[in-house]
Amino acid sequence: MLLVGLTGGLASGKSTVARLLAERGAVIIDADDLARHAVAPGSPGLERVIEAFGKEVLADDGSLDRRALAALVFDHQDKRLILEGIVHPEVFRLLHEELAGHRETDAVVVFDAPLIMETGFDEACDVVVVVTAPVEERMARAERARGMDERQARARISAQIPEEDRIERADLVIENAGTVQDVTGRVDDLWKDLHARAASG
Repeated sequence: MLLVGLTGGLASGKSTVARLLAERGAVIIDADDLARHAVAPGSPGLERVIEAFGKEVLADDGSLDRRALAALVFDHQDKRLILEGIVHPEVFRLLHEELAGHRETDAVVVFDAPLIMETGFDEACDVVVVVTAPVEERMARAERARGMDERQARARISAQIPEEDRIERADLVIENAGTVQDVTGRVDDLWKDLHARAASG
């Protein structure tokens, strides 16, 4: 198994690269999916979130209102650290369960996660791939696709690890300026590289 950490800043196009890799045969494990499972209704994770932040972070159906929670913690580092202390251990526990079935294979397993470097998980990966794009293009994508205004997009980008630090710690960098067609050829080259590494053990 080759464990690939795929990361990138807000609206860098990381999910597009993950989708293209999946089409080429990679096994994709999405950190956001694991995070949703970590705080699913009835889970210990959700109970701990309620204890820390109160029932106002619940939706009417008893599930976590992720938008309400994000609004509560985004501008407060102490609250964000509390939340990360609850969710991240559960995410990594679920990740290790997912990886167990692939360990003795030559699969390319891609962990698609925004906080690989912030959590130090890059040290556990065989290869770290960073997807990058110019900040103004990322802001435009965030406004267009996620409904953020310029202030929200800029604040979210500023709260993340600096792009130059992310790139410096990467093994491979995919430039994702432009269209999906532009990045597809780069992903083809990336897949050949990753597949060869997995096959060579």
